[in-house]
Amino acid sequence: MSFQIVRNDITKMHVDAIVNTANPKPTYGAGIDSAVYEAAGKDELLEKRKKIGEIPPGESVITGGYNLPAKHIIHTVGCAWKGGKAGEEDIIRKCYRSVFKVACENNVSSLAIPLLASGSYGFPKGIALRIALSEIESFMSENDMEVYLVVFDEKSVSLSSELYGDIDEYINDNYVEEKNIDEYEGSNRGVIRSRFVEDSYFEASLAEPKLSLEDAVKNLDKTFMELVFSFADEKGISDLEVQKKANLDRKAFSKLKCGTTKNPSKATALAFAVALELNLDDTEDLLSRAGFALSPCSKQDVIVKYFIEKEIYDMYKINLALFEHGEQLLGNPLGEMSPAK
Repeated sequence: MSFQIVRNDITKMHVDAIVNTANPKPTYGAGIDSAVYEAAGKDELLEKRKKIGEIPPGESVITGGYNLPAKHIIHTVGCAWKGGKAGEEDIIRKCYRSVFKVACENNVSSLAIPLLASGSYGFPKGIALRIALSEIESFMSENDMEVYLVVFDEKSVSLSSELYGDIDEYINDNYVEEKNIDEYEGSNRGVIRSRFVEDSYFEASLAEPKLSLEDAVKNLDKTFMELVFSFADEKGISDLEVQKKANLDRKAFSKLKCGTTKNPSKATALAFAVALELNLDDTEDLLSRAGFALSPCSKQDVIVKYFIEKEIYDMYKINLALFEHGEQLLGNPLGEMSPAK
């Protein structure tokens, strides 16, 4: 299974269970809580909540989904932000953990969860997101579940600049918009494009160490997946670790491993490079086996290059940055993401 970030109304998610940020008392409040009750059928759901009674902060309970596309609703109770000195973060982390525990106990295979505490509870979104990514990543490292982090509007995800202050500057310095190149008219357009791209990477190429002749010969004629497993063996990473770190489901990984799928998409190829924690040279080598290359005309490539240069191989944070900038996420064979518009 894999982790995905989507922009959607959580009440419209077709999953086994959605997560509701619930009122501790058997009633409902504003925001997601109200939307869930309205969409599910507030009378039936409220009657069930009265039977459950009060829910302590950090705890979670499950009910049916009633009129929702989801089969179940997992209700979890957070807490208000009080400046960060009242144990708020611990309670929200406990919310995520109790949600996952309830989901596992009820055989939930697909789960949609909002960014907890970032709405009416007033958590700074950067802190709420850091908690969400670390707890989801910790859970996914040991469990198989399709997990969606659902955000409703563009303001909910504008955080990569908070996590990495210079990422937008890096993109501006390294991204070459194709529309700018296309302004050159005439029969030499292709030549101009090629020269322009080459010049954009010329200075960087002088500074970056290239593969040694020994490494190049050693990897000669290896297919994409043969090189993946060669890198994995060198780094002592198991097949299962590669699959999980690349954000791939078992079926898609198995098809690549067995040769049923000969070459991956570029997003999947980049996911393997991140999972294997490759440097830029090894990343280029791996991509070439699937017929790809890093390009300054691809914002996705520039963003991934940024993280590789900084030796940040956290797939969740990379995908957050890609999502925020409207680019396809890495891994994720389950379908297209819903990027920012």
